[in-house]
Amino acid sequence: MTVAEPPCYTLINTSQDLEAPTEMQLREDLEKGNDKVRAEALKKLIVMMLNGEKFPSLLMIIIRYVMPSSDHAIKKLLLIFWEIVPKHTGDGKLLQEMILVCDAYRKDLQHPNEFIRGSTLRFLCKLKEPELLEPLMPSIRACLEYRHAYVRRNAVLAIFTIYKNFDSLIPDAPELIGKFLDVEQDMSCRRNAFMMLIHVDQERALNYLSNVIDQVNSFGDILQLVIVELIYKVCHSNPNERARFIRCIYNLLNSSSQAVRYEAAGTLITLSSAPTAVRAASACYIDLIIKESDNNVKLIVLDRLIALKDIAAHERILQELVMDILRVLASPDIEVRKKTLSLSYDLVTSKSINEMVLVLKKEVSKTHNAQETEDVEKYKQLLVRTLHQCTMKFPDVANTIIPVLIEFLADKNELAALDVLVFIRDVMQKLTNLKDLIVQRLLDICGQIKSVKVLRATLWLLGEYCSSAEDIQNVMTFIRQSLGDLPIVDDEIRRAAGETKDEQDTSMSAPVQRLVTADGTYATQSAFMSPSQGDKKNTLSGQSNDRNRQPSLRTFLLDGDFFIGAALATSLCKLVIRYLDLESDTTRQNRFCAEAMFIIASILHLGRTNLPAKPMNEDDHDRMLMCIRLLNERLPITFQIFGEECRTALADMLMIKAQEQKDMEKKLSKGKTTTIEPDDPIRFTQLLAANEFDEKEDILDLTLRQAIGTAGKKDEDIFSSSKLSKVTQLTGFSDPVYAEAYVNVNQYDIVLDVLIVNQTSDTLQNLTLELATLGDLKLVEKPQSITMAPHDFTNIKANIKVTSTENGIIFGNIVYDVTGSQSDRNCVVLNDIHIDIMDYIVSGTCTDNEFRQMWIEFEWENKIVVNTTIRDLHLYLTYLLKSTNMRCLTPEKALLGDCGFMAANLYAKSIFGEDVLANVSIEKSAIHADAPVTGHIRIRAKSQGMALSMGDKINMTQKTGFKGISSLQK
Repeated sequence: MTVAEPPCYTLINTSQDLEAPTEMQLREDLEKGNDKVRAEALKKLIVMMLNGEKFPSLLMIIIRYVMPSSDHAIKKLLLIFWEIVPKHTGDGKLLQEMILVCDAYRKDLQHPNEFIRGSTLRFLCKLKEPELLEPLMPSIRACLEYRHAYVRRNAVLAIFTIYKNFDSLIPDAPELIGKFLDVEQDMSCRRNAFMMLIHVDQERALNYLSNVIDQVNSFGDILQLVIVELIYKVCHSNPNERARFIRCIYNLLNSSSQAVRYEAAGTLITLSSAPTAVRAASACYIDLIIKESDNNVKLIVLDRLIALKDIAAHERILQELVMDILRVLASPDIEVRKKTLSLSYDLVTSKSINEMVLVLKKEVSKTHNAQETEDVEKYKQLLVRTLHQCTMKFPDVANTIIPVLIEFLADKNELAALDVLVFIRDVMQKLTNLKDLIVQRLLDICGQIKSVKVLRATLWLLGEYCSSAEDIQNVMTFIRQSLGDLPIVDDEIRRAAGETKDEQDTSMSAPVQRLVTADGTYATQSAFMSPSQGDKKNTLSGQSNDRNRQPSLRTFLLDGDFFIGAALATSLCKLVIRYLDLESDTTRQNRFCAEAMFIIASILHLGRTNLPAKPMNEDDHDRMLMCIRLLNERLPITFQIFGEECRTALADMLMIKAQEQKDMEKKLSKGKTTTIEPDDPIRFTQLLAANEFDEKEDILDLTLRQAIGTAGKKDEDIFSSSKLSKVTQLTGFSDPVYAEAYVNVNQYDIVLDVLIVNQTSDTLQNLTLELATLGDLKLVEKPQSITMAPHDFTNIKANIKVTSTENGIIFGNIVYDVTGSQSDRNCVVLNDIHIDIMDYIVSGTCTDNEFRQMWIEFEWENKIVVNTTIRDLHLYLTYLLKSTNMRCLTPEKALLGDCGFMAANLYAKSIFGEDVLANVSIEKSAIHADAPVTGHIRIRAKSQGMALSMGDKINMTQKTGFKGISSLQK
């Protein structure tokens, strides 16, 4: 149970620079000052005592002059003062002056003001002297009947703490609190009382719950949460009680509190695996995601649903709720949408696929009207990929999906359009019955494409998959219309001169409209151009070569992008080869082939002039020249390469990619399950033979060496599953106070469980664990001061929040006073605790396009020089992946073989959604076989801290982790 803290320390700001007064000045202010002066003096006194000063002579001054004050601020400061002031003499006996203090406590407990009563009761929760508490017990019991709930609530806490520490002072506490619970109406008071009964008398708490189980829905959320906790504990310890309380959990699924519903759903799933229970809990989770506004809560609950899906028995039930899960797409957060689409795809079946496709089509239509932002573009990509996966999984829905997705090709979002083209390529390759439909749709949308990359890929698809003579003629017509008048160079010269061709010369080009300029000359305007009003004005003024008025393909060529010209030449070759097979008329064959050669030659001529913004490179020139030679010579072997073997290579590539995807999914599923063979031996550490340890070492010595980090490899294998692997020694064995910490990393926070041992024969007072952090770590609360008996030990827990993936350091010291000593406050400095970044890095996967895009966008790069003793390239890469939790995106087949050079792309993601990329370029000397691997690793991330932290991890691994690997090479 969490006991309320003593009076708030906010009255005292220990960080501000208070002038340190002398003891004489403090005495004078406390004796003769008014309430305001006394309060300031008391603040200064408390700060000085917290810093280790002692003022035993001022104790009676405070009792005589300050305690009688009725000022509320002074009374609150006094509670802080009595908490930190030494209450014992040097030989451990209670100070006589504390009897007077005890009387003051009793008066405050009877004070008519509820704030003073409640504050005093909160203070008594921290009091550890039974001699002071015993005279106060009647007053504490009387506070249970006070009219104000604040007093009653703190009275329950005080009774619980006293009964837990000194049960002899109030032996009838469970019975007293049980009666109090029967008549109490305030929810906070009932919650505290019920929580106390759970810890001290669970049977009485269960009897109370049985009596009021029909009224649970009317209770406040704080009491309902405690009830859920009790049912969870009881049903796990005694399964026979499930039938008694499972109905109560069902009722709490309809609570008005979101927190109660979440806890109730989780408890219900753990108590029962019945389909009804799982369905009710899953429906509750989905409703929470939809209604909750906090994106972090949505992600947490989605993770619970994903965990449910991984259980085979529950997956079938979740499949019935897939349409309800899709309602979560209304959330604007991209991470929530991503997880929702992934979960929905995993759960969709042949029964629900049509409904899911309808929902996704509506989402696609919404993105067309949405304002273009980064999240909207990513959401479009997610929708395209999900529909792509659905089509590959359920080919019957392709007819309804393709028309919707092809509209993305005219969208400004280039990434989504490229994903659509990848989808279309896979569909046309695997679902041949849809080729004619897709080709027709592509021809309809081609004229609206604005991106050169999208148009280039579209032309390649049309050249690869057009199979009828009519479609081939339609593609050729589109190409001529997109290029405008040919030859391009001559036409551009005429346009610059303000001339136009006669109508008889334009029979094969786009329809034009004759315009007369201001000086009486003619200008042309193609019907396939859509000029704006400003363009018309420019045309009338003689500026007929305005780029905005030109066909799209010609515009790209004039801008110097001749890569699309090379792709167009390849597509034309494939169209000609296919047209020659379909058309038997030799005249038409020659005309079609000549027209294709004329187009390629016109582009080649343009590339060798000064008209384009950028000159043509040699690769594109050679490619187009080769296409002209191919069409001119018409050799069967070249026709076979372009017409058949290219398609075969594409099919092989897609097959390999599909197999790699299956292998990746199989690896991921293997990581989630552990295979145990029937004949595998069971290893009991306690029964290990002595000869299994080096030099017959004692197991206690091994655990000790594991704790201090000096265990060998064999020892590490034995205790790899133990918590000892995360124990950090903070002080030395010869220090008066020994400390070690167990570091428990839990997704977004770190819990330090610090064991502190008093190795002296003295009583240590005001022992405080002082911690500080470096990096994006934040200490949640300061650990409380404690008193330790000689040779005693205790555990102190500290919570630290983590906000980003960076290397963090926790440092601090332990300060304490020795009872009876007049010396200064003692201090033991602690060793630093380094938080491993690998606790927040998980391996992920991304496409090649995404990797390249992120590599361009990420501005922080960290270049690491390879410094290792490993002599094998593959072994170095394997241990690099293992030590950094990164995934290799380069296919395994590309890394096979014995070569002196290796390059690979790596990817990982943090639990905070941060991406980290790495490119490994390593080589091995061909001259010296025993030479180690050399090279470098380039790391890129969006944030500087991520790039630096990953680099530090790799450097540290190279110094420490790779040293023991050299023995494996032998």
